[in-house]
Order: sequence, then C-alpha cells, then structure tokens
Amino acid sequence: MAILKLKPACKNYIWGGRRLVEEFGFDCGDKICAEAWTLSTHPDGASTIDGGSTLAEYIKTNGLKILGTNCRRFENFPVLIKFIDARENLSVQVHPTDDYAKIHENQLGKNEMWYVLDADENSLLYCGFKKKISRAEFVDRINNNSLVEVLNAVPAKKGNVIFIPAGTIHAIGKGILLAEIQQNSNVSYRVYDYGRNRPLHIAKALDVTNLNPLTERGENYPHLAACDYFAVDKLNLDGRILSVARGTVDEKTFLNVLILDGAGKISCGDDEIFYRKGDSFFIAASSGEWEICGRCDALLTTIP
Repeated sequence: MAILKLKPACKNYIWGGRRLVEEFGFDCGDKICAEAWTLSTHPDGASTIDGGSTLAEYIKTNGLKILGTNCRRFENFPVLIKFIDARENLSVQVHPTDDYAKIHENQLGKNEMWYVLDADENSLLYCGFKKKISRAEFVDRINNNSLVEVLNAVPAKKGNVIFIPAGTIHAIGKGILLAEIQQNSNVSYRVYDYGRNRPLHIAKALDVTNLNPLTERGENYPHLAACDYFAVDKLNLDGRILSVARGTVDEKTFLNVLILDGAGKISCGDDEIFYRKGDSFFIAASSGEWEICGRCDALLTTIP
C-alpha cells in the first residue's frame, strides 16, 4: 500500500479534556484524552495501522527504504506527531539536547514545534524567558513558585506557530488545542507543576535550561518550522477556489499528512482514501505522485 491510515495512541494525562474524543472521534477508552500520538513508533505509545500492527512493525517488515534516504543518518525513526488538548495548565518543563539525553536517559533529546488549532480568549503559551536570568534566580523562583512571572508569555491564537529548541523552558496554558511535531523522544524535565503532586526534575533541568531569552529563528523559510529531524508545511484547501493539491513523494523522505480540519479524498498510486478531521496518513518514500481533494487544513511533515 502507498498510503497507510494511522490510528493514534491516546494518553489520559490529568490535565487533558474531551475535545479529541468529541470533535476528532478518537477512541481513548477513558473520560479524558489529553494527547493523541498520530504518528509514532515510540514504545511509550505507537500508532497502529489497519490489521492491528504498529507502524514500527510495518517499517521492520517492509524495510527502512520506505522511510527514505534522508532517514539513513538516524538510528531510529526521527519524528513523533501528536494532538494535545490542554483543559488545564500543563507543567512548566524543558527538554534536553541529544548529547545530554543519550548519557542520562538512553534516548534522544527533543526539539519540537506547536501549531495552535484553537484557544480560549485569554489562553497563554510560554516559551523561553522574558530576559536573561541567573542560575541563582532560576533556583529561587522554582523554590518560591514564581517561575511563571519571568517566562515569555505568548497569547495563544489559532494559527500560531512556535518552534521550541531543546533547552528552552516552555509550557502550554489551559484552554489550548494544538498539534505538536517533535523529535521521537519522550523525555521532559518538569520544573513547576501548579501544585500537583507529581515528581519534579530540578537538577536535570538546571543542567540543560538555556537562561537566555529565545531568539527568533530565520532558517525555517519556506517551511512553517524545520530542524534536522523534521520539516513542516501547511496545506489549505478552501473547497472552492482551491480544492486540489498535488505533490510527489520521492526516494528522499516519507510524507505524513495530518488533517487538522475538513473532509475529502487523498490518493497515491492505486490507493484512494476518504479523510476527515484528525486523520493521519503515512505515505512511504518513492510512492510517487499524491493528490488531496476537498476542503482541509493539513500539516505535511517530511524529513529534510
């Protein structure tokens, strides 16, 4: 098959809501669905394909060639994509770099990006510090629960794109629905958790956190976001003036199509599948020309 429709692995973290169940139709099997991992080979939550096998098993059976030549430099599948429904504030946290995570966690660090799908009127995203702070101030503010006061707060609006390099302190505020594209890692160091009784990881966070304000990245163009592990582009079909998009999946990289909204049909080779909001499709490298028809907002992820 050229196109694989993926079923997500769902997570019922305590801060999650019901939108991924009620609006996207994901079967979480619980009262809340905080995250849906729509493209994942991670052992903590692997997406599956028709027939019940995981994407990781499919890749093992069909060979690494389906990932493309750009993936040869990686030991493991490079990317993980998810939807996040934050009914409550997520913890303030930071992700390590690859070098640190390999030594301390036996896996990779994490660069990631957010694409905001919806947000309450006063919802905030936090990314980096407002200004440079010292290590001593960082520790003091963690201890006296005032860390959020020095974080760079960004009003969350539909269509916001934020890239978060490893080492950047960050948090998703309550009332936000977003898509996250990240390295294939599940390492997070929690430094503030709004009074919840969950473990914190202060010592490791102090090791890896960049205490300088985050600078604007200029190297993403023409992508929404890009780094060594992924490149993300936006597709919009209004169903009237523009109702068809075409492209080619060559030998360099696979393509993931994540449907944020809308409905229509996706085709590649002999495969033709109807899509709806929340669907995630894996198209193997060297599959050739693809076409998407209908009305949709979608994120297209490749490996640069």
